Amino acid sequence: MAVRARGATEHPVADEYSVETCRELAEQFRRARVLRPLRVGRHDPGAELTYDVTGVLPARRARVSLVVERFIGGGFAGQVYRVAVRSVAGGDIAGIEAGGACAMKVLVPPGGLARAFRGALYFLGFQSPFQLQVNPSAARAAALWQKFIRRAAQVRFGTERAVVDVLATFVDPVLGSCGEISEFLDGRTWRFEVDDRLDARRRVRQGGGHVGSPEYLAKRRFMAEMVRLLHDVGAAELARQYEWWTLKSQPNCLKRRDCDDDPSAGLTAVDFRAGLALLPVLPMCPRDFGLIVEGLDRGRWVQFDRGDTSKLRSFVAAHREAFADMGAALDELEGAERAYRDSQIDAFHHRLRLLRDAGLRASIREAAISGWRVANRVDADGQRRLRRSTAWTALFWVAGLVPLLGGLFRRVCGRADYRAHYRAMLTSLDYFGRAFRARAAEALIGWHRSGRVGADRALRLARSPLRFLGHLALSVLPATLHRMCTDGAFALEKLRYVFVRPVRLYFNAALREEWLRDMVAEGRKNHMVTDEDAERILSRMDEPFIQKYLKSLAVHVCTLPVTQVVSVAVATWYVLRHPELTWEQASARFGAILVAFQVVPISPGSLVRGLYVLYLVIRERNFRDYNIAVFLGFFKYIGYLAFPIQMAYRYPALARFMAGHWATQAVHFVPVFGERGALLEHWVFDLFYNYPLTIRRRMRRRTEARRSRPQRAWHGPACIGAAAAVLAIVDAAVWRVRGHVPTLGEAWWLTIWVPALAGVAAAAWAGGMPRIKRLLLACLTGLGTAVAYSLVNNLLAFLGGSLRPATEAIKLMSWSAFVFVLAAAVAAWVYETHAPAPPDRPAGG
Repeated sequence: MAVRARGATEHPVADEYSVETCRELAEQFRRARVLRPLRVGRHDPGAELTYDVTGVLPARRARVSLVVERFIGGGFAGQVYRVAVRSVAGGDIAGIEAGGACAMKVLVPPGGLARAFRGALYFLGFQSPFQLQVNPSAARAAALWQKFIRRAAQVRFGTERAVVDVLATFVDPVLGSCGEISEFLDGRTWRFEVDDRLDARRRVRQGGGHVGSPEYLAKRRFMAEMVRLLHDVGAAELARQYEWWTLKSQPNCLKRRDCDDDPSAGLTAVDFRAGLALLPVLPMCPRDFGLIVEGLDRGRWVQFDRGDTSKLRSFVAAHREAFADMGAALDELEGAERAYRDSQIDAFHHRLRLLRDAGLRASIREAAISGWRVANRVDADGQRRLRRSTAWTALFWVAGLVPLLGGLFRRVCGRADYRAHYRAMLTSLDYFGRAFRARAAEALIGWHRSGRVGADRALRLARSPLRFLGHLALSVLPATLHRMCTDGAFALEKLRYVFVRPVRLYFNAALREEWLRDMVAEGRKNHMVTDEDAERILSRMDEPFIQKYLKSLAVHVCTLPVTQVVSVAVATWYVLRHPELTWEQASARFGAILVAFQVVPISPGSLVRGLYVLYLVIRERNFRDYNIAVFLGFFKYIGYLAFPIQMAYRYPALARFMAGHWATQAVHFVPVFGERGALLEHWVFDLFYNYPLTIRRRMRRRTEARRSRPQRAWHGPACIGAAAAVLAIVDAAVWRVRGHVPTLGEAWWLTIWVPALAGVAAAAWAGGMPRIKRLLLACLTGLGTAVAYSLVNNLLAFLGGSLRPATEAIKLMSWSAFVFVLAAAVAAWVYETHAPAPPDRPAGG
């Protein structure tokens, strides 16, 4: 039975792949007997690795054998694995023991696009390759900084456990990168906490008084304190890893699972390796704007991970007892920092020193040569030749700036095995065939991991070079589309899931109930729904309206691909109807049509969905149960939440859960910021689950407070009169300035606020009147204001010598009634849901 491994996080297609298939493809590469080694992008579970490591504190050396247990994830900073320690020889490293488990991070992304983007940004900032990957001094400095931050956390937080422990550094010759071994943290991000007091959450971020989202608030306070600590120890640029408003820093702080009972305990900072350089012209999140200004104030044009060791030394001196055993480590850190900073051109920092300091230029040259060796750009002989010639080093450096051909030049000139490989390809037809088969097997490993090809097909393609060439032409397509074009069974499965499964859900009640049970189980697991709400949902599953609701959701799922199918069909039809267009013009218009279908508020899919809800209204002669969905269903995106919102009154628990579940699932498709555990995910959950709870609590408290008051409606005419007077004054003022009386279309942006405020006043001063009557009174106030406004406006026009036709007067009154009633109703509803509620009564009060 094939061993399955989780796929890389950057690949959206296949969550699993066959490790045995990858090993078989690697064996086929070796059987081809080519003269170059297999290029490896990441390690598979079960891989046995042996490294010469250096402990961080103390700096002891040892030889460690590891076995990869699983791939945890990969990002711009590198790729992380859980590894089992098989043996430790030649020395003792604190925290690394045979039979134990550790986390291993190799500082190179698993994907080529991520590597290229990270490298491009870093090169723009520092004019050098990514140093944490290729410079052992940089990796060493980063690990030592983390050790000092961990000890400083003991001073600030009372425990070193607030920062994950880094144990050793090493160089991975297979991946061509530096790496580090750390403690393995059994942790999680955050739970979705049910909270009906979001308004109070904002007021108590600094502690105390609010228990609705204790874990959320504890994490925010912890991360803010971690930012302050990093500034205090001199690691200001690393603080970006924990700045709340980067929107993506939250997964860098995990909660230890052994502290689940205490919301504020066990929070741990786990990531101190920056992935992307922050350029002054390229902010990538809201907080970056402020960080750029702060960096410029410190004289830093480019920010990444530069630390201030003098500030760290001052912090150590102020807490001498806590750092009593780290004097040698501080000296080592200062030396590693100097070597790291003097290993890159960094014109924004070094400036004229580059011209006058020969020692700096020699250090940069030596670091570049050593980095090429670490990254497998050169072999030992190529490294020696580069060290003998400055001109040859400069040419090698410049060649790296040339896409494709520069890489080929470096391989030929820097490595004897590649020179022999290319020479044999040019002189031996047999070797050329073996090299092509080897290259196919190598590519298929990546294709299989990304989900482009299945396990069996990957092995068949490796044995058939001609079929591989056919797939190679399709490799420019997204992975899912590539596989659908070449794998009929996979395409059928995907199409069945998209088109057949929703139809089965519509007709099969048992399948719908299973669907809902699975969603509730997942919601319980993620703490997106309370146990009480989950039991309430499941207990009412047999009710007719619940079944009707689930059937409607199935129809909504059916409409998901409609817009995409129609947009592609229309774009194709347009291009075929205009053969005179050039390839560039046809491509541009094809893309423009696809984009247009995505941005219009009403699309083919939403139109089908809305018509279905309208059909239900007509068939059942029941507008009341569909009065919200029948309008929202016609709109794109928000229409998918039409039925969860419609259900909010009759089944509030189910409505909140479904809206929260669908919204949080959708947010994970957002690049970068949609990461699980990031702030956007929690915002969406709050918006669709906790915010309705907060509104309901406010409205209940206001209803309770109003019950003792007398009902009143006499102020409605007064509000109408006041609003009409204000509008008359505005019309008169415009008449005097412009010489004519304005119509509604000319001044709507100004006059719309008057009926809105009148509606709010009518609802606010209605005393103990029930909510529905307050909203009705607001609507009547808007209608009365519209009638009064129309009469006054037409009267002013008559006094100005411009008698309007009856049709114009009626048109003005009709539009005024529509706009003013809508404005008054919306404003009154916003007031009802957002106005401050009376304070909650204390328990027992």
